[in-house]
Parts: sequence; structure tokens; C-alpha cells
Amino acid sequence: MTELLSPAGSPEAVIAAVQNGADAVYMGLGNFNARRGAKNFTDEEFERAVRYCRIRGCRTYVTLNTLVGDREVEEALRTARLASDAGADGIIIQDLGLAAAIRSYLPDIPLHASTQMSIHNLAGVEAAAELGMTRAVLARELSLDQIRYITQNAPIETEIFVHGALCFCHSGQCYMSALIGQRSGNRGMCAQPCRLQYSLGGRMDDHPLSLKDNCLVDRLQEIEEAGVACIKIEGRMKRPEYTAIVTRIYANALKEHRQPSSEELEELERAFSRQGFTQGYFNGDQEDMFGVRADTDREVDQLFAQARKGYSEGELRRVPVHFYTLVEKGQPLRAIAFDDEGHKAVAEGRAPEKARGIGLSPTYITEQMFKTGGTPYSVVDNQAKTDPGLFAPAAAINELRRNLCAELSEQRGRPPQRRVGTIPAKPAGTPPGTDPAMIFQVLSPEQLTPELAALKPRYIYVPMTVMSEYFDLLEPFEEHGTVPVVVLPRVITDDEEHIVRETLERLFDFGINEALVGNLGHAMLARSVGLSVRGDFGLNVFNSLSMEMVRQAGFLSATASFELRIAQIRDLSKTLDTEMIVYGRLPLMVSDQCVIRHSSGRCTCQTPAQMADRMGAVFPVVKEFGCRNVIYNAHKLYLADKAEDLYGAGLWGMRMLFTTETPRECLEVAKVYLGQSDYQPNVLTRGLYYRGVE
Repeated sequence: MTELLSPAGSPEAVIAAVQNGADAVYMGLGNFNARRGAKNFTDEEFERAVRYCRIRGCRTYVTLNTLVGDREVEEALRTARLASDAGADGIIIQDLGLAAAIRSYLPDIPLHASTQMSIHNLAGVEAAAELGMTRAVLARELSLDQIRYITQNAPIETEIFVHGALCFCHSGQCYMSALIGQRSGNRGMCAQPCRLQYSLGGRMDDHPLSLKDNCLVDRLQEIEEAGVACIKIEGRMKRPEYTAIVTRIYANALKEHRQPSSEELEELERAFSRQGFTQGYFNGDQEDMFGVRADTDREVDQLFAQARKGYSEGELRRVPVHFYTLVEKGQPLRAIAFDDEGHKAVAEGRAPEKARGIGLSPTYITEQMFKTGGTPYSVVDNQAKTDPGLFAPAAAINELRRNLCAELSEQRGRPPQRRVGTIPAKPAGTPPGTDPAMIFQVLSPEQLTPELAALKPRYIYVPMTVMSEYFDLLEPFEEHGTVPVVVLPRVITDDEEHIVRETLERLFDFGINEALVGNLGHAMLARSVGLSVRGDFGLNVFNSLSMEMVRQAGFLSATASFELRIAQIRDLSKTLDTEMIVYGRLPLMVSDQCVIRHSSGRCTCQTPAQMADRMGAVFPVVKEFGCRNVIYNAHKLYLADKAEDLYGAGLWGMRMLFTTETPRECLEVAKVYLGQSDYQPNVLTRGLYYRGVE
């Protein structure tokens, strides 16, 4: 049966989820989870919560799904060790290096690939399996058909979100909060800039990035039939009462194999919604997906009060158990209890006395043993045998029952014994050369000029669609010895793979040998047509262990995360060639939503749109493969005057990222970095290389 996974942002939310029918809960522990703003758990609270869940047959998963720096790896591993020792059933993870380290240090605890790993195709799931993951949380943007295809061909379990907030950007690929506010979504501190107002076409009253909440409660049968192992409710930042309401409704619909009632649908909307719900991604229809949160009212307070009363007044969740009691002359009272999972408890009491009147009957004993109210147990089979003419007070039988339940809880709550290895050492890097490769990346064919080629960059990175349609523009670059590298789209779903494959095969036949990819699944696709791969920023290489994982995955080079400070990049153990983006408008979001169409009311993909915030900053919006959009930063990263820091960072390559620049601007900027000009663009930023992120 499909597992129902509920959010628990606090100890109270654990109780709310468990008592309302969750099969599993996911919790944050320590500083390395994607909802650091939730209350989360102290070590002691966490251990109690895991025990509480284990006793009641509810699984627990721990979110360690943020990027970690080199100096944080040991602390993250200690957190993972605490989770494993407490008996958690799995760890949800994003960071490639941390995943490898946990697999080495704690080989027995299952790992789940977080949605932050941007898994949106079968190859991504296969890559997660190769990393040792036992489950992959799929991207929220996938349709039912896409989910079904992946799930039915996947080597490991799949999990999908069925209720709660939708991010505008693909998870794990959003840098907006970090770049405009130093609060990284990849580090668990997203400030939710997508919920703010922006101007599109002069309309500042618009919320063009705020999506409605997902709600698939009436589609659960289809999801089960697709083979999805786990359905997940979003909401660790929300109140425990919200968890209780949503869990109860989904649990009842799932376990009773029925559609939700109109009253239940109304409850869901009252508990939390943004002008209703959406199934846009699930249906493959993105119309009417936008909405904002309305103010709560007194009815919501009453709804939450009722939910809180339900889970705080006794046990709603009961584990079925079997009792057998034996009363024999000259022997202590004895009883055995066992559950359906193989746990068995034995208890003894004081010896019975000779009865003065009618002795104990089996019926009387079973009546007393049935009284498990206030415990997490429900007696489904209750037998007793007694010798005639014996007596024992009700208190003695009640004590026997209590001891049985206590011993059964002790066994059920006991964590499994797991192996513990050694904490992996930081890998040793190779000193780079003193002359970093100059790399130009363009976005449009107009930027591929002979003048730019004459500057003789070592590499030229070109989007796949541009390279395919304007291949002849590469000729001047190749004449100067520049190596052309095809840049794969940020997102490639399985139903788009054949287009990408055919294009890459054609480019390979034309002599292109290398591809730049930001997703492990895309790397498998590129290699399958004969291309060598280089790692883009989308891999989120944030520590030396991640760098080593990228090397082991067969990449020629890696791009250091632009959420790192330049000092952190300098200190990375560079076990393979490492490049850094040193110029350009950094990408803030990649989305399946079309801001361009929302702005103009029609498809004008060849004309970039603009989005402005309340401070007047203007963010370019550009079409991406598959009619997706990329939102770029309002300010251009500029580090040409920081040559000493750049050359001291141990880089193999320095990349200039040209997006909205004219051909002349591309040329002037490139000359600056080559020491041939003093040109300086307007509206500049140092990015996060000196500020860092939370």
C-alpha cells in the first residue's frame, strides 16, 4: 500500500501526524534541513519523537537536504549518526558529497534523494540509485504520465508531493533568495521571494511567481496504480493543526479507497490555500495555477482548535496486539503479548490465592486484559486459561496488563543495531596550473561573433538549440583553437529526451565532443551519444566531497557553486578541474511557468521579458528549452578588478556568462578580463563570493 508521509516541524506536529493516520513523518534535525525556519527538534526531542513513532508503527525520515560546506561535514555526519542511532528509517539528502559520506560512515541507514536533487526524468532516478539511494523524490512539475513512466521503469522507489506549496522554480535550482537576500533555499533559509509582488507590463499589483497549493486528494487511486511508493504532504513550516487536518483527510481517502467528501475538500481549503488549489502540473495543464494567501478568519481558528483537541486527548492510533494469560496453582500470574511484526512481551505477577468463593474465570481475566485504553494498543485476540478455585485481585491483573504493554513498547521502540564506519577524510586535491582557461558562454547566436572568437578563449559554451541551428557560427572559434562545448537544457523530461538525443547525435557527428550538464541524469544522456561531460553549477558543488563525487561520476570538470565565498572555493580540494563563473547575470530561477506569456498575454518567446520588484530592480526573463523560463539577476556579476583573488583561488577555468549583453558588450567585457580594456558595465554586483549565504 502507498505510504502516506506527513510533515512534522515540531514535536507536537509529530503527535498530530501520527494520531491522524500518517504512515511516516519527516522531521528536521540540526542545521542541515531545508526548513531551518521551522521549530524542528533538539536531540532529546528527536529521540523521543522517533521512539513515539516506532511504538505506534509509524516510520520516521530525517531531512538533511541542504548543501554543506567543508567545515560543516563532520557536524552533518554527527547529525546523521544521531538519527541512525535513534532508529530513524531513512535520511532525505541533497548534497552529493554528504550522501557519499553517509553511505560510507553509516552503511545501513537508507538514503532518499531529495526533491532538491532536481530529479525530473528516469535517468535522474537511475543516477540516484547508483549513488546508493533507495528512494527518489520526484520533481513537483511532473505530470501523471511522466510519473507513471518513471515509476514503472525505476530501479528504486519513487515518492511525490501530493499536497501543499509549489515552488515557482525547480527545487534545488533556485538561487533567487540567496542572490537578492543572502538567504539560500539550498541551505534551508529561503525567504520566499516568489510570494512577493512584481511588475509585469507595469502591473505592480501582480504576483506572477506565486503558485496555488497542490492538492491531489481525489487522484490517489491513479497514483497508487502508477506504482508510486510514497505520497508526501508539504508543510513543516505550518502549524500542527494543519498537519492533523490534512493527514486525516488523506489517510482516510487512501485507506478507504474513496474520493474525499465535499466537507473534507472544504476543510482542506479552510486549513490553508492560496485562492484554491491546483493540479496543473499533475494534469500537464498549467492554466489557472496562480494565487495568493488570504487572511485567516475565526472559522479557521475553530477548525484548528477542533483538530488540536482530537490529537491531544488520548490515543487515536492503536496497534493490534494478541494477549494470552495463564493462571495456575502455585505459579505466578503469567501473560504473553505479541504484535503482527514479531515483537513479543512476557510478564509475571504475584501468585494467585485460593478462592473463598467462585474462582477466577477466563472471561473475567480477558475482560480485565481488554482494558488497554490510554495505551497505543488495541487487543484483537485475547485468551486466558485458569485452574479452578483460584483468586487474584483486579489490581494484580491490571498490573500484569500494564507491564505487558510497557515491555511491548520497550521492544517496539528499540532502535535497530546498525554498523558505524569511520568519518571520511577530506580528499586530497591536485594543484592547478597558474593560467586558468578563459571560457565564454553565450545565450544567443548574435553573440557568436568573429571578433569574440579572435580573443581566443579556450572554450566556448553554447546552448544546444543555438549550436544546432547556427553551427556555422562556431567556425571562427574553432579556427582559433577554441573548443566548443554544447550546453544542455536545465530540465529535460522523458518525453523531451528524444529531441535532445537526436540533436546531440547530430552535433556529435559534426565533431562536438563535450557537453556542459547540471544534472546527473543529463550526464547519462550525454554520455550515451558519445559526449564527454563537464559539470555546470546545477550540480551544486559546495564542498570537497561533492567535487570528488563529480570526479568519480566521470566528469572532466566541475563548476563551484556560486553560493560559496571565494575563500571557500580557494580551500576546496580540487580533485578535478574546477571552474568559477566570474562575470554575468546569474540565473535566479528556472521554471516550467512562462512569465513571458503572462507578461504579454501571448507567446513572444523571441523577445525577452522583464520583471521588476518594488525597489525598481529589473530582472530579465528568457526562454529556455521546452518553453520554460529562466529569470536572471538584475545585477551583473563583475570581478575583473579582483584578479588577485581569482588567480589565488586555484581555478582551472574562469567563465564569463553572457546573457542579455549585445555583441559589443560581450567583446568589451571579455577584453577587460583579458587585461585589454578598462570597460566597466553598469549595475554591478560581487554576487555571493564575498558575502556568503545563511
